[in-house]
Amino acid sequence: MSQPNTTWGLLEHAVERAPDAPALNTGGPPVAYASLHHSAATLATALRGRGVARGDRVALMERNTPAFLTWTFACAGAGAVLVPLNHRLAAAELRAVLADAEPGLVLAHETFRSVLSEAFEGLDAPPDVAWLGTGEGSSPMGLLPAALPGPAFLPAPCEPDDVCHLYYTSGTTGRPKGVPLTHRNVVQHALAATSELDLAGDDVWGHIAPMFHLADAWASLAITAVAGQHAFLPEFEAEAALALMTERGVTVTNLVPVMLQRMLAAAPGCGFTGGSLRLVLSGGAPIAPAAVREVLQTFGCEYVQTYGLTETSPYLTLSVLEPKHRELSEEAQLARRARTGRPFETVELEVVDGDGRPVPRDDRSVGEIVARGSTVTPGYWNRPEETAMAFRDGWFHTGDLATIDREGWLNIVDRKKDMILSGGENVYSTEIENALYEHPAVLECAAFGVPSEQWGEEVRAAVVLSPHAASDANPAALKEHCRTLLAGYKVPKHIELLPELPKTGSGKISKQRLRDRPPGETTAMG
Repeated sequence: MSQPNTTWGLLEHAVERAPDAPALNTGGPPVAYASLHHSAATLATALRGRGVARGDRVALMERNTPAFLTWTFACAGAGAVLVPLNHRLAAAELRAVLADAEPGLVLAHETFRSVLSEAFEGLDAPPDVAWLGTGEGSSPMGLLPAALPGPAFLPAPCEPDDVCHLYYTSGTTGRPKGVPLTHRNVVQHALAATSELDLAGDDVWGHIAPMFHLADAWASLAITAVAGQHAFLPEFEAEAALALMTERGVTVTNLVPVMLQRMLAAAPGCGFTGGSLRLVLSGGAPIAPAAVREVLQTFGCEYVQTYGLTETSPYLTLSVLEPKHRELSEEAQLARRARTGRPFETVELEVVDGDGRPVPRDDRSVGEIVARGSTVTPGYWNRPEETAMAFRDGWFHTGDLATIDREGWLNIVDRKKDMILSGGENVYSTEIENALYEHPAVLECAAFGVPSEQWGEEVRAAVVLSPHAASDANPAALKEHCRTLLAGYKVPKHIELLPELPKTGSGKISKQRLRDRPPGETTAMG
């Protein structure tokens, strides 16, 4: 059986391999891959009936549901470019995405009617809309085809280098950009992930991170490639995520660190001890070794740190331990698991200085991560100047700063824009955050710089305390803790205690919003 080279081909591959294998694990009777294939073909036929042609953009606004997965493949079958919409965005933000992507059709759950209706106002050409749901004017899947596809359904012809998905970045580095990914990009990534992570047909993937974001979306394809099962959590809530893992027998999932921290905090109260989990992946921000230790102890499964970007489908590195690493001490293994990791199967990576030369592999010299390979986007959507800036001499420049060791393992120290220059010294926010996470009272934290007449930039931190934090956990105590682990110039001048940290739509902590907070808008500061 030949390897598929399109997104629709991944689903066909699963059906040829295991037509009766359960695809959708929803708590009721399982839905087999043959049924998923038929549903996706039916909806692809419906898209054609609505005039959708090869290369047309179709936007999708839905929570983590079986419908999201089905429409992902339906768009591929119709030859359309899927544009996943972040349902956490405000109307003005959605309007900007729609104006840039120019979808001819929007598929949206009826609960988003209000925000989308507002988003459509002011568009030169509002798109056609099909509402998903059970209310008036909607249907469970949004479109009722004029004719069923039958067994002879033929997908729209497409080439591996045709655009398959169009994602919009979360905006942590400025105005969101459209990132087109080709069939080659996402399929090669899915197939490599099955190999790198030993994914198999008996795996149950927990769709807990948002499916509109590549933190989770890659797994829709990778788990399908091995005919594994999909379990869905429509909206994240720590206790509900732990319950999903128990009730659906989830074996593997990927979480952003904020989700992971909240689930670890909730696990004792829920009596959760890992269930069927064999592997938890985490990406989107660096993680401290102390948090890795807690994952291993609480969930009782393997942990792998991941690093990637929307532009790279997403993975660039994984911290999968090699046999020689398992001979190291427990502390050394924890440190290795918490590293950014070694290159993903599909990419070539370098860490380069300002002149584009590789930095020494001494695990101390800092440079920018650059990448190239089959899973890297061909460029930004409608942004030729920004494409030229990011893609130079065949390499994609990530904007992330890291060191690299003699084994080729990377360790991110900061984003270029997040590095703090205080008193002439480079201060990396991840080092401060790792120190704060060593304190048992810290649930979430972020370190950032603000302008200072005296220092150029002043180091600050924002912290969310654990519900179980001791009564004497205060900014002064946290700063004293940092002094035991960090040089004096790295210790935050001020620490804010907040009820929650601002997040981007993908669940990442927004340091820009912390920098922009009005003075005094805090719960406690020291």
